[in-house]
Amino acid sequence: MLLREDADGVTVLPRQFPTNRGGLCQKGWTAAELLDHPERLTTPLLRDPASGELRPASWDAALERIVTGIRAVQAESGRDAVAVFGGGGLTNEKAYALGKFARVGLRTRHIDYNGRFCMSSAAAAGLRAFGIDRGLPFPLADLGRADTLLLVGANPAETMPPLVRWLTEQRRNGGRLIVVDPRATATARQADLHLQPLPGTDLAVANALLHIALTEGWTDRAYVAERTTGFAAVRRSVAAWWPARAEQLSGVPVADLEATARALGTAGRAIILTARGAEQHAKGVDTVTAYVNLALALGLPGRPGSGYGCLTGQGNGQGGREHGQKADQLPGYRRIDDPAAREHVAGVWGVPADELPGPGVPAYQVLDSLGTPGGPRALLVLGSNPVVSAPRAAHVERRLRGLDLLVVADLLLSETAALADVVLPTAQWAEEDGTMTNLEGRVLRRRALRPPPPGVRTDLAILADLAARLAVAEPAAVPTDAPGPAGTAAARFPTDPAAVFAELRRASAGGPADYAGISWSRIDAADGVFWPCPTEDGPDTPRLFTDRFATPDGRARFHPVDHRPAAEPVCDEYPLHFTTGRVLAQYQSGTQTRRVDALRRAAPDAFVELHPDLAARLGIGDGEPVRVTSRRGELRAPARLSPTIRPDTVFAPFHWPGPARANSVTNDAVDPISGMPEFKICAVRVEKA
Repeated sequence: MLLREDADGVTVLPRQFPTNRGGLCQKGWTAAELLDHPERLTTPLLRDPASGELRPASWDAALERIVTGIRAVQAESGRDAVAVFGGGGLTNEKAYALGKFARVGLRTRHIDYNGRFCMSSAAAAGLRAFGIDRGLPFPLADLGRADTLLLVGANPAETMPPLVRWLTEQRRNGGRLIVVDPRATATARQADLHLQPLPGTDLAVANALLHIALTEGWTDRAYVAERTTGFAAVRRSVAAWWPARAEQLSGVPVADLEATARALGTAGRAIILTARGAEQHAKGVDTVTAYVNLALALGLPGRPGSGYGCLTGQGNGQGGREHGQKADQLPGYRRIDDPAAREHVAGVWGVPADELPGPGVPAYQVLDSLGTPGGPRALLVLGSNPVVSAPRAAHVERRLRGLDLLVVADLLLSETAALADVVLPTAQWAEEDGTMTNLEGRVLRRRALRPPPPGVRTDLAILADLAARLAVAEPAAVPTDAPGPAGTAAARFPTDPAAVFAELRRASAGGPADYAGISWSRIDAADGVFWPCPTEDGPDTPRLFTDRFATPDGRARFHPVDHRPAAEPVCDEYPLHFTTGRVLAQYQSGTQTRRVDALRRAAPDAFVELHPDLAARLGIGDGEPVRVTSRRGELRAPARLSPTIRPDTVFAPFHWPGPARANSVTNDAVDPISGMPEFKICAVRVEKA
């Protein structure tokens, strides 16, 4: 997008960019309304111990309260008593600085971010199959060239409207679009074929598709032999997934399974994409792996117009997970338990490698342990709202309330910020420079239109000031394992985004996500630069896997995976399946979008979507208030009757807080590999409220 500021305010203008061709969703067109929103925070807030209310305070008072609280908690309970929670909307520079601040300024192992709830299962599956995680290992334009495009658990018509242009182009070019989704979404209604499985059975569908492809001889034997390992074990594992068995389990007719396998197996170019519907499960990594197995068996990855990819869910969902926000990572997508990676990054940061903490734990495990014996007692939150977005949200809210210190940096008073001891007002996207990395691995520039309002600071400035204050000599009572002055000098936390990006380039050099050759001037000249890009005068990498995969031997790995039931099956007390998702006019926890007039008018309230047959059986009319109850909590919202959902399944969007909070109901069971919670299925009952 382009921005223009005049006497009437800031206006968003279209820009002819390769990925969106000037298109934005309604949220993008209205984003500038938040820059001068009357509810915007413009001064720090401190919790008054006498009244319990948040009151305006000076920056000095707010930062000193944070530093005093951190020192007290770490003096009593050690470094790991402080945790950091980031967000997938932070720029690359801020994500990098936040990871560095946690490990050098606080010297805590406890840092993770809300992207753990979005892309982590696909990331883990990509790493174990390909040796690298990039949402799309090919340019987005490839979608328009595919003869067959399979979307699994994706609804871009509502979640990523500009991407629909590529789906339209694909159909215009004679391509076939197939959608796998329990709901007949706006995207599914555009498809040539819609598979409507029971939630939680996508893995069984994938194994059945590979079974059919093997039976019909549609696999690429030469590709499998030359470019992969482990296929024999997968072939044996899917032998038991004959189509009738998958139909019995998932509800997808055999004829539709066969038609899908045929469309993929006989296509000249085919692409398989997964998204949150397939990934947000306690078996999300295995589910994605099953679709990766299918793509590899068909010989798709590395071929122009073909492959496997993941649709990223947040503004910087790709870049946000590359440079240190994740519990197990250092910049450049290096592993924090790799001695060579630790030495390299510690050298850039100017600290001994053995002073860097080890791996932390995934996001939900951090949130679940807050305030418990041995768990963190203080939490810093940047760019996230877990009170609304975390699973088993009422439980997470109780954990947050039990902390000794909760600090939230945000532009509006989110539901999480409303619980905080200290709230820090931060700059918005049009008020600071930086870079983002889109789902293609294309690094993009974001330019400041104007400075932040008086009293508002950037996240980089906040982290630099906190680091400087933490570097002051500590009292003798602080134990030897608490953070000391080493490595926390203010000079090591620059506030200029250009300086931070220059340091990020050095820290990422030689890593899987190598930004060393990416400069801001190069980004400007080329409409973005694709990583890996090791040298300034060398090529970038818009297409991965053309010759080899990012594994030691250059071959992709097959992994046998088998269907297993949802963590929580239905029963007599909770007889229905519950699933969640987004709506077109709202985004994530709704902190911003619920405050934009046009978006609020388009989607003013939450709802519970029911099939008319189910509603009739329960005696519920359209628009009547209903209560959805699980073993963890309940939500209340009006019923919306729709024949586009399965009669055994109910759906609610997760953008609203309070009684309509969908994540009060969702399950906190997590994937053992990725740490992804099972947002997409749990057992519930529905009744009139």
